[in-house]
Amino acid sequence: MKQAGPLGDRWQFLGRLFGAGLIVATGAVHLDLYLTGYRTIPTIGWLFLLQVISAFGLAAMLVVTSSRLVSAAGAGFAVSTLGGYVLSVWVGLFGFREVRTTAGVVAGLIEVTAFAVLGRLSVAPSGPPGARSIFPARPLTARQRARSGRLELLTGAAALVATALFVVAVTTEGEPRTQATSGRPELEARQVAGEAVLTNARGFTLYWFAPDSVSKSRCYGTCAVYWPPVTGAPTAGPGVSGRLGTIKRSDGSLQATYDGHPLYTYIGDSAPGQASGNRVNLNGGLWYDLAVSRPSS
Repeated sequence: MKQAGPLGDRWQFLGRLFGAGLIVATGAVHLDLYLTGYRTIPTIGWLFLLQVISAFGLAAMLVVTSSRLVSAAGAGFAVSTLGGYVLSVWVGLFGFREVRTTAGVVAGLIEVTAFAVLGRLSVAPSGPPGARSIFPARPLTARQRARSGRLELLTGAAALVATALFVVAVTTEGEPRTQATSGRPELEARQVAGEAVLTNARGFTLYWFAPDSVSKSRCYGTCAVYWPPVTGAPTAGPGVSGRLGTIKRSDGSLQATYDGHPLYTYIGDSAPGQASGNRVNLNGGLWYDLAVSRPSS
C-alpha cells in the first residue's frame, strides 16, 4: 500500500493549482483597482483590501493542502466576490454604484471560472475514473457515488446560474448615477471637511484634473465614467465669485469651468459633503477639489 503524500491526488492537485491561480488573478485585479483609486471610496476601499488579503491567503492554502473545505472556501470566496460586483452594478453597495469596466468584466469571468473549478473539487471523488491516487483511498459505496454525483450536478448548475447573472449584470447595466446637474448647473461654495470648496447645487464636491489645460479636457473613456464632467454653462450660486466658463468636449458637449479649470464630480463620493477624490492620483494624474473664498454667513 502506498504512503499518503502531502499533495493528494495528482489530478486534484493540478485542479487546486489552477484554482489558486484564478484566485490570485482576481486578487491582483482588485489590488490594482484599490491602489489606483478604490481605496478612497468609503467602506468599499476596505472591502477591496480585505478581498486582496483573503485571495492571496486562500491561494496559498489551496497549494499546500488537499482539504476539500479549503476548496469549498475558495469557491465561496469567488462567488461572493462576484455577487458583490453584480449587486454594486445593479443597485449599488454601501452607497456606491459600480459601473461596467474592462477590469470588472475580467475579474467577473475569473471568479465564475474559479467557482466552477473549486466547487467541483470540493464535491468530486478523489480523481477521475482510473486515476491513480497516492492516498490509500477506500472504494466508494453506491450511495456515496450517487450523492457525489448529485453534488457535482448542483455545483455545475450553480456555476451556470452565476454565469447567467453575471452576463445579465454586465449587459443590462443602467446609466450610472449622476452627481452633476444638467442644463445650466449652479455652482456653490460649501463647507466640506472644514474647508470652503466648490460644489454643485446638490452639494457634491467638484474637482479639477492636473493634466487638463484651460481649453481642453484630458479625461475621456473610463476616466469620464469615474469622474463625470459637469456639463452645461454654469451659473454662480452662493459664495461663488471666480471666473465661470465652458470648454467644448470631443463629443461637442459643453463642460463647465471655474477659473480655467474644467470641472468634474467623483463617483467615489456617495453623498454630499464628501471629498474622497481630493489628491487622488488616478487615470493619469492628480485630482484636487477647488478651494473657494469662504461663503458669507
